[in-house]
Amino acid sequence: MNRRIDKEYFLQQALFLAQNLLGKYLVRVFDNGETQKYIISETEAYIGEEDLACHASKGRTKRTEIMYEEGGKVYVYLIYGMHWLLNIVTGEKNCPQAVLIRGVQGCSGPGRVGKLLELDKSFYGEDLVSSYRIWIEDSLIKPSYISTPRIGIEYAGDIWKNKPWRFILDN
Repeated sequence: MNRRIDKEYFLQQALFLAQNLLGKYLVRVFDNGETQKYIISETEAYIGEEDLACHASKGRTKRTEIMYEEGGKVYVYLIYGMHWLLNIVTGEKNCPQAVLIRGVQGCSGPGRVGKLLELDKSFYGEDLVSSYRIWIEDSLIKPSYISTPRIGIEYAGDIWKNKPWRFILDN
């Protein structure tokens, strides 16, 4: 039987969780009552204000405020005016870090994941520990994975865009 991940798990660093979330179940209960479980297959880590690819590199704003909370919260944001991206806030309070969920088994690309999960702005700040509509469950999967540079962050400069902080399930 799978169990919901507890609060302490999310208090760990984003770089660790980006790897450790692979193979876990992302559970979504839709408005019609249907429950779906998806295996997390691809993630990216963003590690705080010093990481020029991280939204927090611009400091605390209305958009990034949730990143400054304790881990276990959902950070969603809209890109291109049409795709809601799912991020999981990690780490301690006032240490803004997050893991972008880039893929689940059968669905690759963070915009596609947002569409599959039917995300919208109401998910901003959702607590993965107590939410009735989205959470993470442990699994018995012991994944192997590969790491590559993150995608779509050319603006961050060579040092940050080349960090191998994108993790892809390899089994």
